[in-house]
Amino acid sequence: MSPALLIINGKAAASPELRDAVLSQRKAGWELAVRVTWEHGDATRYANEACELGMASVIAVGGDGTVNEVAAVLASRGEDAQVLPSLGVLPFGTANDFAGACGIPLEAGAALALVRDAVARPIDIGRVRLRESSEIHHFINLATGGVGAEVTTATSDDLKRVLGSAAYAITGLSRFHALQSLSLEVHGETAGGERFAWLGDSLALGIGNGVQAGGGHRLCPDARIDDGLLDLAILPTPPEGEWLAALGELLSGGAEAVHASMTRARLRSLRLQTGRRIQLNLDGEPVQGDDFRIDILPARLRLHCPPDCQLLSKGDSAAA
Repeated sequence: MSPALLIINGKAAASPELRDAVLSQRKAGWELAVRVTWEHGDATRYANEACELGMASVIAVGGDGTVNEVAAVLASRGEDAQVLPSLGVLPFGTANDFAGACGIPLEAGAALALVRDAVARPIDIGRVRLRESSEIHHFINLATGGVGAEVTTATSDDLKRVLGSAAYAITGLSRFHALQSLSLEVHGETAGGERFAWLGDSLALGIGNGVQAGGGHRLCPDARIDDGLLDLAILPTPPEGEWLAALGELLSGGAEAVHASMTRARLRSLRLQTGRRIQLNLDGEPVQGDDFRIDILPARLRLHCPPDCQLLSKGDSAAA
């Protein structure tokens, strides 16, 4: 078994279940190194360390934010995913949206065994560039804006620990009067090279490599992590008297009527301009701006996921 490095979010480090799973694999002969994060940036540093040490795999142990930070390092180190560590995920966050949609087990021992045994499949990752900055950001799951992004940021960790994904809906409804519609101008390129354009006010925005965010809200249900495309979902702002109902449906999982009213497109790239400076959440991590250029990096990572993962479009034809 090839060596791997686990990057464990500090909040998960005290888990007896996790400790037992690691010790069990070590006794079986798997060389596992462990690093624990203490502050922002630690996961980035440890992921770079895994690359420099030539580890076969780097395993993100935490929530979507931890997975994002590790995946971003791998994506930024070059186009040839074969020369980089593969990515494993042990879900130890509140929502675990990416891992849940992939079908990665929540139980630590089973998730670690999946990394050991499952073929690492080529997957895509989203890239975000801001007009005002040379910084490059990534998302492996979803980029979200509008009400959903504001609620995700405003929801406290304490509330999430007590209520789980229901905490997002409660926070959103409690802050209803402070929330604002989002003015958007979107221009993009489809898979066939055709131009896409949308202009208007939006209640919520999702740009998906994965399908769900905010504790299971499937904003982009047709997205796949290996198709070389981004799935765009825009919920136009409803009439003023229907705001509260639409918000409640969106944050509680999304009624069919809400999803039916969304504008959808499948794009290789897009430019997103807003009428004011906003916060775009990349796998829950905030990035602020008013002019975003977003595209997809095909097959930039290799992910250990179940053979029947619902986010794969290529099935067993994917290369190891």
